Amino acid sequence: MDPVAIDLEARFGARNYAPLDIELCRAQGAYVWDTAGRRYLDMASAYSAVAQGHRHPRIVAAAKAQLDRAGVFSRAFRDDLLGPFLAELCALAGMDRALPMNTGAEAVETAIKAARRFACEVRGIPDGKAEIVVADGNFHGRTTTIVGFSSEAAYRRGFGPFAPGFVRVPYGDAEAIARAVGPNTAAVLLEPIQGEAGIRVPPPGYLRAVRDICRRSGALFVLDEIQSGFGRTGKMFCFEHEDARPDGLCVGKALGGGLVPVSAFLARADVMAVFGPGSHGSTFGGYPLATAVALEAMRVVVDEGLAQRSAALGAHMLARLQASNLPAIREARGRGLWIGVDLDRRVADAHAVCVAMARRGVLAKETHETVVRFAPPLVVEKAEADHALDVFFEALHEARKSALNCERIPGELDGPRQTG
Repeated sequence: MDPVAIDLEARFGARNYAPLDIELCRAQGAYVWDTAGRRYLDMASAYSAVAQGHRHPRIVAAAKAQLDRAGVFSRAFRDDLLGPFLAELCALAGMDRALPMNTGAEAVETAIKAARRFACEVRGIPDGKAEIVVADGNFHGRTTTIVGFSSEAAYRRGFGPFAPGFVRVPYGDAEAIARAVGPNTAAVLLEPIQGEAGIRVPPPGYLRAVRDICRRSGALFVLDEIQSGFGRTGKMFCFEHEDARPDGLCVGKALGGGLVPVSAFLARADVMAVFGPGSHGSTFGGYPLATAVALEAMRVVVDEGLAQRSAALGAHMLARLQASNLPAIREARGRGLWIGVDLDRRVADAHAVCVAMARRGVLAKETHETVVRFAPPLVVEKAEADHALDVFFEALHEARKSALNCERIPGELDGPRQTG
């Protein structure tokens, strides 16, 4: 590692992340390299932002071609790529209209604004009285509005006061949502699988049941597929597993092809109609470089069958993990190439396992102290996925031996770690 660069980061940066001591500088496909030239298999893929693999040649070529034409125009004028991008995105998701933004949190904020205005102007809920039902364990971003309805104290501490109008219920419990929905409920906002919470998969039929509750009540059914979209779970979108198409959909991460931040809120035409000129926007939302990259990123997912690849390889990895019967593994769960392995912290610490994996040339990331996440680029090969699991099992054995030698007690390793 370059000690000067590390020192500069420590001196001039905010300490809002606690990264592993690996200084990355190059990437290609499913691999990344550090400044010493060592290669690592990437099982994190920037929280699903690199679904198509690092520096996919088609996406890089699209970006270079667009940079030879133009980078950004003001939305005060039209450009030749925005319409084709919106049309292709809506067709892929089966939605009517899309509003482009940059980050996932912006897409969620757009969804919140749309749901509230639709409730007020279309359904007659008094302005300022609309409520949105959310789930415990949610992670929709880090704006003050969004962390205000998080159930994680570490995300909220010291950032209040928070916006009212959110009702939180247990995740995966459709009956709890039915009880929470009332005459002032504007929307139900959910992740179809909770990623940051540890790849928590709801019971079968949950999304369909929530959609039906929303239809009966008039509330909008809004899904956050910022991490789960574009093939991550073995379908183009996770809601397709239950044919539970939402009224509003938040997308991002993989939409940028691992090159630029691109996000969008998609919705029914009548929901999107609440936005008029001046009501919402972003300087870089839907700018030409982003739309050129996003168009090619979507086409790569389709042309290379990455959703189908995710389904097959994810099932293989999950089967190996569940068949391992290791005492340190409490549960292995997931869908597609999005897997969480929940460890018994009395036996092995998830962070220590990730450190041991990195020493063996495989990068993964823990969340909530106990879960190791596997979310590689969807272009990963079966042999590479198997190698990652072999390394994980070795690292787990090492961490378990260390834990036994130290005779740690439960809770000894408690403490906040930044995870995403």
